[in-house]
Amino acid sequence: MHLATALELAADRYPDIDAIVTPSARFSYGEWNRRINSVSWGLKNAGVRPGDRVAICAQNGEAPATTYFAIQKAGAAAVMLNARWKHRDIAYAIHEAGVRAILYDQTTRDQVLQAAKEAGVGEGAGKVVPISCSSDYRTQDPGALAYETLAAGPTHRAPEIARDNCSTNTVLYTSGTTGQPKGVCRSARSDYYSALAIILEHRWERFERFLAVMPLYHTMGLHTLISSVLLNGTAVLPPKPEPGECLHRIGTEQITALYLVPTVYHDLVEAAASGGVRHRSVRKLAFAGAPMSPNLVNQCFDTFRPAIFVNQYGCTEMLAVTVNPRLGPKPLSAGRPALHTRIRIVTADRDRTVAPAEVLPRGRTGEVIIDAASPQTFAGYLNQPKATAQVLRDGWYFTGDLGFVDDDGDLFLVGRIDDMIITGGENVFPGEIEAILLSHPGVAEAAVVGLPDERWGQRIAAFVVPAAPGLTGAELARFCLESPILPRFKRPRRFTFVKEIPKTPTGKVLRAPLRKGKFIPLESCERK
Repeated sequence: MHLATALELAADRYPDIDAIVTPSARFSYGEWNRRINSVSWGLKNAGVRPGDRVAICAQNGEAPATTYFAIQKAGAAAVMLNARWKHRDIAYAIHEAGVRAILYDQTTRDQVLQAAKEAGVGEGAGKVVPISCSSDYRTQDPGALAYETLAAGPTHRAPEIARDNCSTNTVLYTSGTTGQPKGVCRSARSDYYSALAIILEHRWERFERFLAVMPLYHTMGLHTLISSVLLNGTAVLPPKPEPGECLHRIGTEQITALYLVPTVYHDLVEAAASGGVRHRSVRKLAFAGAPMSPNLVNQCFDTFRPAIFVNQYGCTEMLAVTVNPRLGPKPLSAGRPALHTRIRIVTADRDRTVAPAEVLPRGRTGEVIIDAASPQTFAGYLNQPKATAQVLRDGWYFTGDLGFVDDDGDLFLVGRIDDMIITGGENVFPGEIEAILLSHPGVAEAAVVGLPDERWGQRIAAFVVPAAPGLTGAELARFCLESPILPRFKRPRRFTFVKEIPKTPTGKVLRAPLRKGKFIPLESCERK
């Protein structure tokens, strides 16, 4: 189903139900659909044609959400750009995607306007139409269209444009933990089936109320919004993603479902504990993007008392891959294949030449691959056929993630192929050691990397954020030594206590800064 059609069906079913709630306005599905129609006509009148690409580079808000669906109704493709990017990255994406227009806000204004200027220079480059959703009309940028002018236009039906479910309607850029971010091309069909999988696996229901705090340029934020539309749910957009403000909105808007990264949950439970707050309206929790420590899992249970709490493993290319709804007995497991998904564990190979048939037995660590026959599968990387061919091979998507399936059939992730440590001729996977460290009650966060070592090739180093003062490297070294499942050669030879683990905005650990010494240390202890 096309996403523009899904929105119209939602407006036909329940036109009076809240669709979008912001600090300053509420829009029912009927009102929001008419507003989306107005913006779609505004895009058309600005020169956007079917098949064009329109970028969104803004913080979460009504304007980006409305513009996303307006782009669908205009027959164009939405290019979702990271609002934290600098102008060089934005210009690269604008040029690569051939962007026709770009929406920006006050937080991204300077970088976007500079990027649009840079991308508009060169042979064959077309002028990029800037669209400002600044609330201050007195400082409207010369040459930019005002979003509110588009939104206030005629509210008649959307442009009569054929809707193709299988062509690219969204481009989401990868997090870029290694190398240049890639544009992931997704169709309306793949996004629709991905949303269905999330709805089923997270057990979301009609009229669910979501805290829309994850950025729309990330798959979690965008597909929460799409899922909300399919369910006639309500997306509540806080003015700022600050813990206190989020807790306030959870209470006043009676939020029923949260889908966040562990870092945000950590901040929420800390803020709730300091204020003595317990939010009983939230009945469904889900997280993705990174592992969650058993201690944080327990804190979430205590703070929200959810009926449902799941860990979802996925990626921009495939979205819902596996889901673990049993966090009590297995808090570190990624669970079992989600709807539409089949996985295998194959021999890990940095040269990426392994065939899908080289399946490993249970308990052996290897690369996670996914059956590309899934309707959730992406259509390839934008303008990068070689990169696409590298990961889509023989009908399977090679994730680059390392993991193993235990005797029960549950998946456990242990890192990325590029993060694999080779020490003394042995392959060591960071996630194995991190899981042990996270089981220690004094550890809030942990990341393991390989550092150069003349004797061993690489030395295993652990970077730890302590849950409370007093934790020592000697204590952690003893804890690893006494572990019944961690071999001696996999024990960290160095423990460094840090203020925080560097991550992407969506919670993925960035190991390169740790390897390069770019961190704020609290204490360091060498294991003898």
